[in-house]
Amino acid sequence: MRIARIELFLIPPRWLFCRIETDDGVVGWGEPVVEGRAEVVRAAVEVFAEYLIGQDPLRIEDHWQVLSKGGFYRGGPILSSALAGIDQALWDIAGKTYGVPVHALLGGPVRDKVRVYAWVGGDEAASIADAVREQVEAGFTAVKMNVAGRMPPIGTKADISAVVARLSAAREVLGPERDVALDFHGRLSLANARRVLPEIAPLHPLFVEEPLLPEQAQLLTPLVRATAIPIACGERIYDRPGFLTVLQAGISVAQPDLSHAGGVSEVRRIAALAETFGAYLAPHCPLGPVALAASLQIAFATPNFLIQEQSRGIHYNSTADLLSYVIDPAPFRFIDGHAVRSDLPGLGVTIDEAAVRDADRRGHSWRNPIWRHDDGSFAEW
Repeated sequence: MRIARIELFLIPPRWLFCRIETDDGVVGWGEPVVEGRAEVVRAAVEVFAEYLIGQDPLRIEDHWQVLSKGGFYRGGPILSSALAGIDQALWDIAGKTYGVPVHALLGGPVRDKVRVYAWVGGDEAASIADAVREQVEAGFTAVKMNVAGRMPPIGTKADISAVVARLSAAREVLGPERDVALDFHGRLSLANARRVLPEIAPLHPLFVEEPLLPEQAQLLTPLVRATAIPIACGERIYDRPGFLTVLQAGISVAQPDLSHAGGVSEVRRIAALAETFGAYLAPHCPLGPVALAASLQIAFATPNFLIQEQSRGIHYNSTADLLSYVIDPAPFRFIDGHAVRSDLPGLGVTIDEAAVRDADRRGHSWRNPIWRHDDGSFAEW
């Protein structure tokens, strides 16, 4: 069996799908994308395809080694994301070839269901309670929300109080039995983070995500030591060396993205690395169905898994949603806030190829917004 064809599809709302077909007709799907830079990742996959055409698709680890290390210049979000989508598709092919789900190839399942959380935004306070209530009524036991919108370098008392008020509104609806995670999104300075964390600690967030920018990893250690709130990060970290730094700093939750951090092959190794530090895995996934399917395969096979992000109804998905390009929605039918394990082969998702090809004709040019402070200077989004 040899790789015969690699196709790429730029589809709304902001996704890129990769279809790899073998000469035996086996098809694997992947989702290689950097949100806002999908066209650049597409070009990187096309370069990698020059090597892959004619190769044995089942030599997944060898291909991972060559594609990640074969170029003198390596790493970074674009190349790691291109590799991630290819890797997902190759694992999908392997599972379909052997007639088993990918988690069976990773050593078998360690759980029967995976806890997932829902997004409720958080940039605006007014809608938080209603959004949380809607997800609770849908059966979710955990939600995640943004800490705030734009934040000045050192917030006023009103800025900090607004953060506490938003989180309090969510906690009031959730009660003590359910969880809320707070995404700082790298929007807060170290000074702001130091002020916010003790104020929100009594509200018992499940974790605080990206309290600082990824390039400020050297500042994480004092922040971790100053709070009992579990610290999470990793959506903008792309390999084990990057995670080693933040794990040594003391984070409790590692959040690699299956579409950014080298795919199934690298994320399973990141999970094992995190386990040695007593940290848990909560894969980042505000993306499409292939990325989520790959994340769930990791979750079913990972002992130190915590919770899974998913994008159904997320604010980015205004032109298409999680189920828009799948034939069978069953793998993403969440029961009491959990995804139930399936024995479907490969990644376990059946892509609606006709819908994907039609959407690719429309394409997209999604870009993240550019924020500015009141004085006109750049603000972190």
